[in-house]
Amino acid sequence: MDATNRNTALASAMVEELERCGMRHAVLSPGSRSTPLALALWRNPAIETRVILDERSAGFFALGAAQAEGRPVAVLCTSGSAAANLHPAVVEADEAGVALVVLTADRPPELRDIGAGQTIDQIKLYGSAVRWFCEVGTHEADDSSLLHFRSVACRAFAAARGEPRPGPVHLNIAWRDPLAPVAVANDVSARSPLALEGRDDQPLTAVTAGPVAPDDALVGELGRRVSECTRGVILAGRQLDPELAGQVAELARAAGYPILAEPTSQLRLGSHDRGLVIAGYDAIVRSAPDDLRPEIVIRLGDMPTSTALRTWVTAAAPQQIVVDPHYGWNEPTLRADVVVRSDPQLTAEALAAVLDDDPDDAWARRWRAADDAVAAAVATELDALDRPSEPGVHAALGGLYRDGDLVYTASSMPIRDQEAFLAASPAAVHFLCNRGANGIDGFVSSAIGAAAASGRPTWAVLGDLCLMHDLNGLATLRDSGLPIRFVVINNGGGGIFEFLPQAESLDRDEFEALLGTPNRIEIERVAALYGIGYRRVETLTDLGDPIDGPAILEVVVDRRENVALHQHITERATAAIASREQIS
Repeated sequence: MDATNRNTALASAMVEELERCGMRHAVLSPGSRSTPLALALWRNPAIETRVILDERSAGFFALGAAQAEGRPVAVLCTSGSAAANLHPAVVEADEAGVALVVLTADRPPELRDIGAGQTIDQIKLYGSAVRWFCEVGTHEADDSSLLHFRSVACRAFAAARGEPRPGPVHLNIAWRDPLAPVAVANDVSARSPLALEGRDDQPLTAVTAGPVAPDDALVGELGRRVSECTRGVILAGRQLDPELAGQVAELARAAGYPILAEPTSQLRLGSHDRGLVIAGYDAIVRSAPDDLRPEIVIRLGDMPTSTALRTWVTAAAPQQIVVDPHYGWNEPTLRADVVVRSDPQLTAEALAAVLDDDPDDAWARRWRAADDAVAAAVATELDALDRPSEPGVHAALGGLYRDGDLVYTASSMPIRDQEAFLAASPAAVHFLCNRGANGIDGFVSSAIGAAAASGRPTWAVLGDLCLMHDLNGLATLRDSGLPIRFVVINNGGGGIFEFLPQAESLDRDEFEALLGTPNRIEIERVAALYGIGYRRVETLTDLGDPIDGPAILEVVVDRRENVALHQHITERATAAIASREQIS
């Protein structure tokens, strides 16, 4: 604890507890009112602290770091509108279940609502988007106040980590002068060793939490339902646990069920048994063949992105078992039979143990044949193209991903095309995305935060509008040396809107102005402005060319041609599914 004055003592006590709880990364934006906490974070040798000028970028950087690391990350700002700029990242962290500890410095009560500068109402600024809010208060550095700051830090870390659902917490901390670390004699009046020092290398209050195992009655009931249904599928959506794949693969084998695995489920790629992993499900469910209609669906993670899949699950009206240990309500179909509040790994393992070890494999072979037919049709169409395409980017990247890579994929078209066109492979790759609120804002900063926190070689796949929306994030890369490649699919605006009815019903000039929104910014100059590498991708093989340090790889495509290509691929895939060998 830093006893220079009461503020340094309180701030350093709080940061000590965050570090002892397990915090290893923090992000801050400069400001006067936040100086006590900024110094405490910066001077703590166990917490890597980065300074980012733009609060909005800082918030998303912390979000990406927290996703990649799987533990709470702190983000600190000064008072006033700085705190409001963190709100988009807080919203995403809330919806996606990402652990953030948001620290906003504030003016003391006597300077609020009287016209003092840089002062807004910060009380419960983020509303219901946080797991816990605390107005920490202004305090002397006595025994009770130091223990209060230590205790608040422990509670904040635990709440962000998940009680039970991970997410953001908000600590609003008002500081009176002196904000600088100037010595004030007798300013620290605490005498209790516990208040002054805490518990050495342990948190003041350690909050223990462990996985919740399903009880025998639940496992028996789930086993009965699965045993009575020979035609089932396992639906795996976005989740962050890379260790889940093995247990789900074993459950699929025991049940004889195919796994419809979105890449962000961490199941489509990896060293686990992928014999039942289906990558081409988007095309399969669009044609909805009767012989692939399931009786039951077991869902793990978020609902996958594919609209066609959501429609198919809803229309097929099978039984649905949703495994959701974090007490959310991840049920957009409104038709789930059971929501299971137990650990996915333990649930999959226990359920596999009570099932027949030798299920009839005809059902799974029918799905495998359909998936093979889709893969062959897609490969034929993409191989025939003489220039890069949006689907082709993801197919090509799949061959470049290596063990240990991290892939951060933007919303809009990139996440959808990744889901539809990325083939399964044995590479151990970690997939992340900002799919809580499904926005494109802050993506650049999130991807850089994930690369910085994980130390992994990182591919960030995004569109041109997504890049423009967070250009400030690129400033973090200067002189960083981070191994991150931004694969920018430049379709000259909002390519996803070309798939909407507005593209046909609006006058073209109106559509371009309101939805197409071409930006006409030269991406090569953007890279030069921020001092990072650049390469224009003329053929998709260029994606794998060696390049040092952070770089932007620009892939120029035509968004109207992209619509036609998607329609053509869907038609070819549908025909391939219909003509596949029938398995009984």
